[in-house]
Amino acid sequence: MKPNIAQKSPFAVDLESGKTYYWCACGQSKKQPFCDGSHKGTAFAPVAYTPTKTGKYYLCGCKHTNTPPLCDGTHTKL
Repeated sequence: MKPNIAQKSPFAVDLESGKTYYWCACGQSKKQPFCDGSHKGTAFAPVAYTPTKTGKYYLCGCKHTNTPPLCDGTHTKL
């Protein structure tokens, strides 16, 4: 099963050091790039991510990254 492509570019978000965020891996969340529970009943599960530094992060929007939840440029090949 492949995830839905939420968008073919990363989501630029400000994240706080030490706080855990849950990245949507299925692509169905209405609160992209974060999980809203839309994956329930599927094989997908959100990815927990706790940054070590406060700042801007680029979270994968295409849901096909090899480095979840961070964008690795895979969207340019879709």
